Amino acid sequence: MRLLRPSYGQSLFLLATLPLILAISAIAILVAVQSERTARQEIAALEQTMIDAKRRELRNYLQLARTSFITIYGNAAPDDEAAKLRVTQILSAMVYGTDGFFFVYDYDGNNLVAPRQTWLIGRNWSGMTDANGTSVTDTLIDQARQGTGYHSFEWRKPSTGQEATILTYVIGLQDWQWAIGTGVWLDDVLAQGDAARTDVRSRVTEQFRWIGAIALGALLLVFASGFLITVRERRLADAKLKQLTQRVLDTQEEERGRIARELHDSISQMLVGVRYKLELARRMTAIGDSKAEAAVDGAITGLQGALGEVRRISHDLRPGVLDDLGLGPALKSLCEAFEARTGLTVKFQTVVFRNRLDIDAKTALFRIAQEALTNIERHAGASTVSVRVFGHRHGATLRIEDDGRGIPEEAVGTGMGLRNMAERIEQLDGTLTVKAGPAGRGTIIEASVPLTHLLMPGTKSGGPTLPQAAE
Repeated sequence: MRLLRPSYGQSLFLLATLPLILAISAIAILVAVQSERTARQEIAALEQTMIDAKRRELRNYLQLARTSFITIYGNAAPDDEAAKLRVTQILSAMVYGTDGFFFVYDYDGNNLVAPRQTWLIGRNWSGMTDANGTSVTDTLIDQARQGTGYHSFEWRKPSTGQEATILTYVIGLQDWQWAIGTGVWLDDVLAQGDAARTDVRSRVTEQFRWIGAIALGALLLVFASGFLITVRERRLADAKLKQLTQRVLDTQEEERGRIARELHDSISQMLVGVRYKLELARRMTAIGDSKAEAAVDGAITGLQGALGEVRRISHDLRPGVLDDLGLGPALKSLCEAFEARTGLTVKFQTVVFRNRLDIDAKTALFRIAQEALTNIERHAGASTVSVRVFGHRHGATLRIEDDGRGIPEEAVGTGMGLRNMAERIEQLDGTLTVKAGPAGRGTIIEASVPLTHLLMPGTKSGGPTLPQAAE
């Protein structure tokens, strides 16, 4: 089963190599098809050029033969048998090369001249066809009747005795009703075409080999690069994990220190004051002093102050209103406490969410607001703060803006507070934007969570989410 479930590295390698393999295969097929098509066109053009040269050669041969007997033919009557005999003797003697000769048929199909295949002479060959069923004699005679023509068919080659393709050219002597022609074999043309096709196939095979070698090299390069990137990313991930772990520990220690200071500086001192007042009330009661009741009242007032501090610290750690009423009331309470503590003017705006954000989104946006207000109090030097939370068709957004001195561009992303904000929002697949305010004064922080963190109406905050627009 493990073989059917590739690891992350194997999946990454497959995702990187499959498109490469498909692309190289497509290129190889395209190159092969295009090469074959181009070669086929070039070979066809070469064969046609060679055949045209053969046709010119045949015309020249027949023109020479016609020159040799044209005077006899021109001065003879249609029934001059002596002139016809002289012409057949002239044509029978005109052989060239190892296979070249002239042939003559009358329009009835009788062979009159065939110097290299004398067994044809004196016989009627009307209706003769070659091994492929192609008409031979009748077609040659029809072309002669029309004046001239070329005809190709299979015929026995005198030098080899084997059948081969021959290209013939005939002219007609209309007064004598003769078809005179000659032919050349095309085996050399076909041999060159076959050799060219074989060469094309070998070149295509060679191209495939080169493409395969390049593909193998590319795959090895991708594998090596992926391996190096995986090792590097793993090292970076380990380093980031160590930094994150250390940051969590530092944050925990910082929070513990803050709570310890809160307990020592406020609650501890209040409880010590309550103890002194209670001891004073006991001594006064023992001696019957009438001021004992006032000392007890002071102790009660001190206890009430201590309880208020406990509630404040508890609220800072986790405000109950966030779980009970939702993000809007919790942010409003946070803004009011911030305004009362710092004296800054806070403008808070929200819409009725009906507690429709899930618990993770509510907590993250509330903590981001806490961190942002703390930074404003410590560093901004602002006089007015605007806090707005609203929903839209893409999710929900918290926008905090101040009119302070702004945050330096090089400081964005380097502070612990901003990194905490970014990490919180990244865990929700949201976005965090930090930018300068209008005219370069102040800072604007926008934290947005996607639509998946909005709950279906009536669903508890810990329940499943439903992609639905916020109100």
